[in-house]
Amino acid sequence: MSLTPQGEDTSQGEDTPRGDEGAPADPGGRHDGGGHRGGGRGTGRTRRRRRALRWSATVLAVVILGTAGAGYLYYQHLNDNLRKDALNLGDAKDRAAEPEANAAGQTPLNILLIGSDARDSKENQELGGAKETFGSTPLADVQMLLHVSADRTNMSVVSMPRDTLVEIPKCTDPDTGKVYAATVGRRMTNQSLGRGGPGCTVATWEKLTDIHIDHFMMIDFSGVVSMADAIGGVPVCVDANIHSKDSAGHGSGLKLEKGTTYVKGEQALQWLRTRYGFEDGSDLARAKAQHQYMNSMVRELRKNAKLSNPGKLRALAEAATEALTVDDGLGRVDKLYDLAGELKKVPTARITMTTMPNRYVGARVEPTEDATQLFRLVREDIALDGKDKKKTTEASASPTADPAAADDEIAVQVRNGTRTAMLAAVAGRASAVARLLVGEGFTQAVADQSVSTVEETTVVRYPSADLEGDAQRVAKALGIPTSAVKKSTDVSGVTLFVGADWREGTAYEAPKQSDETPESAEALNASDTKACMKVNPGFTWS
Repeated sequence: MSLTPQGEDTSQGEDTPRGDEGAPADPGGRHDGGGHRGGGRGTGRTRRRRRALRWSATVLAVVILGTAGAGYLYYQHLNDNLRKDALNLGDAKDRAAEPEANAAGQTPLNILLIGSDARDSKENQELGGAKETFGSTPLADVQMLLHVSADRTNMSVVSMPRDTLVEIPKCTDPDTGKVYAATVGRRMTNQSLGRGGPGCTVATWEKLTDIHIDHFMMIDFSGVVSMADAIGGVPVCVDANIHSKDSAGHGSGLKLEKGTTYVKGEQALQWLRTRYGFEDGSDLARAKAQHQYMNSMVRELRKNAKLSNPGKLRALAEAATEALTVDDGLGRVDKLYDLAGELKKVPTARITMTTMPNRYVGARVEPTEDATQLFRLVREDIALDGKDKKKTTEASASPTADPAAADDEIAVQVRNGTRTAMLAAVAGRASAVARLLVGEGFTQAVADQSVSTVEETTVVRYPSADLEGDAQRVAKALGIPTSAVKKSTDVSGVTLFVGADWREGTAYEAPKQSDETPESAEALNASDTKACMKVNPGFTWS
């Protein structure tokens, strides 16, 4: 992500991909395999080259649309329009655990909205520009996680900047069998799409966030234009006249007068692609503009009486299914319709857009401690708008299906994870806690004398469901919260990692965690009709 206007791509598409952290950029950043994907609408794999949009706003429109009585949604040709791809290309053992159901048997829903900068058709090339990028490996230049709470009372969206440095896991192309080894060091997250398909982007998110992802959705350039036309326009606001174009040709071409304008068609696409002209010219500013558009679109779709017209609804459905690529779980229109019904339950005032908190690493960014906090809130199904009802306590957590063995039959390894970036590990800490467990009746507890690890907080890990009850029993005996009991294939048995939050003493005190959304996430509520993008003075006109 170019975070300043200087040194950026001169193409109309505006996006300059980069290579590994600390390494020279790959020109275009598109040649790390995956270039075999052809264009057109032939087989499932070649169709995939019509890689979808980085401004997944329109995807949100599709799923929120869901108005009752739209029987045309079940027409077979709409099903035929949809393109499908594998959900997760990582190793099954590395998948994030599925969340537990609440007392009513409901579970959260997590959908990754992803899109690329690929210009792989004549229509998309005309809209996206940059002839030198035609047919190149796609990049996931926008990634947004849409989280719907288990009780369907609220929805959260977390955007990840395209140049976020992450470790990309091993991914296997489901069609060719090609294996993309896990990256050595960090790479930009947008490179994940070119390593076998969108399922690798899903795997990358799960590795970073430990959030289980249920589905993904993508949409292409031409789909944005056709759907914006079908909707009838979306209101957006700028605090000054803007023209996103400079003397060197940088910019989307967006030209608007100060105030609120209804944008549709290609102008809507320009708004969603604009970086030059908004605030500091970074992808962070563009994400804000996308959030404003998405929020406005939700309001329009929910209030606009025109969309109750079957003809207009049909046009929108046709445009959406032509543009969408989804996982197999959403591969039929009735599945999308059912999903829309779930999302429709969430009030507009309970939809919150955020950007992953980050800090600069050169011209790129990395997640901060606030990002870890944001991911935890989503993982634990805590509303980002702060309006949750009081959650039930740990004691009311749903019981495991597999009961615990007797304490003296549970084998427990204890590892020293007290080392931090600033402090050395506490010598003998694993042995001290192992003795504590033995004293509590866990006579098979032993200290692992291997090299100490780094664990911010104390955690109990277990490798398989049949040991979950044992792990929970160990945690309960020491006063460790159930939320700190995690399934992990990195351990061979129940393993207690004594973290930096328990460097001394025999009584564990769980750290107090704030359930407030970090200010650095720049939350924007969907009911906010006063949001207005700040225009960079260098891109205004009179």
